[in-house]
Amino acid sequence: MPAAFLEDQLFPIHVSSGTTGGPDWPAEIVTLASGHEERNTRVSAPLRTYDARYGVRTPDELYEVLELYLVAKGRLHGFRLKDWSDYRSRAPHQMPTHNDQDLGTGDGETTAFQLVKRYARGAHEFFRTIKKPVAGTVLIGVGGVNTPAGWTLDAATGIVTFAAAPAIGEALTWGGEFHVPVRFDCRLDQISHRTAAIGDIPSILLKEIRV
Repeated sequence: MPAAFLEDQLFPIHVSSGTTGGPDWPAEIVTLASGHEERNTRVSAPLRTYDARYGVRTPDELYEVLELYLVAKGRLHGFRLKDWSDYRSRAPHQMPTHNDQDLGTGDGETTAFQLVKRYARGAHEFFRTIKKPVAGTVLIGVGGVNTPAGWTLDAATGIVTFAAAPAIGEALTWGGEFHVPVRFDCRLDQISHRTAAIGDIPSILLKEIRV
């Protein structure tokens, strides 16, 4: 059976609120005889890893995780996860606005634009492609004005398509919420009702996937 992505499946939201984890940017580090290091990475963007064990507080919550594990066929299929440390176009504690992030610039021809989030510290920046936005939360700005109509969002890809190509030089912006595409990265064969009740649950590992 080929792997699929379950667009309508979200990791239990009340469990994810207690989940630990975040981005991991692997680096190859070699220490030279001089003590200096040579550092290199083979990836252009990090992958996030999580452990949901600390988010499970009751047997009912554990059962929700087990249900998703079975529906996802273990590590086979992907699904959505709300990463409470980074799930908005702004900082997590700030409500999104239509001017949060650049979406592109109109050229009079292009109608489709990919959602991207920019992270910056001084002159340094990183751009993250947003592939799993949350439908109903995305706001679009055209020329600095909130524009609720004239465009559609593909929540499975993060692509915004305008009914008519934005005019040449017109600034496009966006704001909203998004999920992380993940899969299980563990087996759940060591979990029982008793261990859930006393809080002694093995790691429930989740891993971000490329989509």
